[in-house]
Amino acid sequence: MNDKEIFEQLAQFQKQNIPVCLATIIKAAGSTPREVGAKMLICVDGKTYGSIGGGCGENQVRSASLRCLLTEKKPALIEADLTDDLGTKGGDVCGGKMLIFVEPYF
Repeated sequence: MNDKEIFEQLAQFQKQNIPVCLATIIKAAGSTPREVGAKMLICVDGKTYGSIGGGCGENQVRSASLRCLLTEKKPALIEADLTDDLGTKGGDVCGGKMLIFVEPYF
């Protein structure tokens, strides 16, 4: 999904009062699957729209987004290290790091 589609989907969720998080890569270093500015929506039911790159980093952001929606109720910064043991075990090693801003909408 491009940015326009992401924001159109976000507007639809807001009209329907569906809680959702908007995750945006705000910093990337080394080899990463997506660049700064890539966005993904995460619904309270776990469904996603768009992508910040897939693999272990995206799963980490999805889990953090659900915490934001269900318990913390506030934005979060997530550091995804794509060189760590989790990435190595999953086969999703890119070698870079990303900083992702997760913003809940209620």
